[in-house]
Amino acid sequence: MTPHTLLIGYVVLARLAELFVARRNTRRLLAMGGYEVGSGHYPLIVTLHAGWIFALALLVPTETSPQPHFLLMFALTQPFRYWTLHSLGSRWTTRVIVVPGYALVTSGPYRWLRHPNYMVVVAEIALLPLVFGVWEVALGFSFLNAIILLYRLRIEERALATT
Repeated sequence: MTPHTLLIGYVVLARLAELFVARRNTRRLLAMGGYEVGSGHYPLIVTLHAGWIFALALLVPTETSPQPHFLLMFALTQPFRYWTLHSLGSRWTTRVIVVPGYALVTSGPYRWLRHPNYMVVVAEIALLPLVFGVWEVALGFSFLNAIILLYRLRIEERALATT
């Protein structure tokens, strides 16, 4: 297996595992009286992330060697990603779910940052294409992600203000 295949495979498996956990957590939060806010943009997020992975899988030749400095930076985002998800625990989901009466999480990176998971996503979407030298993919998907993320942050901030 090439480094390209291993890295893309890691990202795909990690995202599938995260989707499984997110769905389980979403069902549980909804069963506890939670409700979803701003679901209309969710298909855009899924499409963006799937498109990003497909672009990397299809546009980068599998024999492309990773650029070590970008690979290191990408690798350094991963512990931060899992620390963020662990800090939210069973409250982490890919959707915006509000459970009345729940206090905001203020542990882990949430002690210092309002939306640390989004910072990781921004970094990943930019860095992984740069690992393989496709700056155009990094630029294009970062731009699209910024548009969707700005919209999502407005939705999430309004939802968080109600808790």
